[in-house]
Amino acid sequence: MSILFFHAKKIKDEPINAWSQAPEADCAVVLTGAPGRIREGFELLQQKRVKKLIVSGVFKEATYTEVFPYWPYYNEINPDDVILEKRSQTTFGNAHQSVVLVESLKCQDVLLVTSQLHMARAYSIFRDVFPNTIDIKKLTLANARSEQSVFDFALELVKSLFYTVFGLVNFVGL
Repeated sequence: MSILFFHAKKIKDEPINAWSQAPEADCAVVLTGAPGRIREGFELLQQKRVKKLIVSGVFKEATYTEVFPYWPYYNEINPDDVILEKRSQTTFGNAHQSVVLVESLKCQDVLLVTSQLHMARAYSIFRDVFPNTIDIKKLTLANARSEQSVFDFALELVKSLFYTVFGLVNFVGL
């Protein structure tokens, strides 16, 4: 039972740092799944805080403007600097598909962009999948309205436990 409480505390205690820090990295990996994440990635690219933006978990038929309708307002962004990763369907898949892209882009460090609810598990998975030579920095966003229910928290808790119990990830700090 203590493992359940550990995971719950780890999720709840993840600090939101998107407004208090201005981290920079070679690449950013934005995990789809909730509003606001993709916009944050485009802001990072527009502000030149990252050189390349990987949007991971995009629907396979999606276009740039479908993924980010405000694209025309970001006229300084070069489309070659945005990669839509369309193969992954899970956070584990996001990490495996993104590491290939990050390595091919020769990124030394990565900003992982996702919500508070998702960050603990996502970071643990990415840390397990990515080589230690690539620094992973967290850019944690406040949970979107669609991620604030008790059900969402419970689902994230179950997913975190699943990955830990089945040995797919060594939950950081466990």
